[in-house]
Amino acid sequence: MLLIPTVTPIPRVTDASGIVRVSKTRITIDTVITAFLEGATAEEIGEQYPSLHLCDIYFVIGYYLEHQAEVDAYLRERQRLATEVQQEAEKRFNPIGLRDRLLARRNPQG
Repeated sequence: MLLIPTVTPIPRVTDASGIVRVSKTRITIDTVITAFLEGATAEEIGEQYPSLHLCDIYFVIGYYLEHQAEVDAYLRERQRLATEVQQEAEKRFNPIGLRDRLLARRNPQG
């Protein structure tokens, strides 16, 4: 049997918001790469996210390793946007004392 090299596209889809997901799933590449950088193996990532195919996880990790600078820039931008959204939400809905306010609603005095 002769092995013929083929080119397989990276299983990724960019949605209208610019978020890159692993094809045919709702899982972002951020999730896969973050888990990998935290020490998870492809198999462990697959166990945690059963909608992912093991080969797709390996493709995403391989893509990251070959394009680390670009992917890291993408991840930094995603983190910056997440921080912006969190700060805006905290301005609108002050989290300080939130637990006490919720408990007060649950157990009204009197």
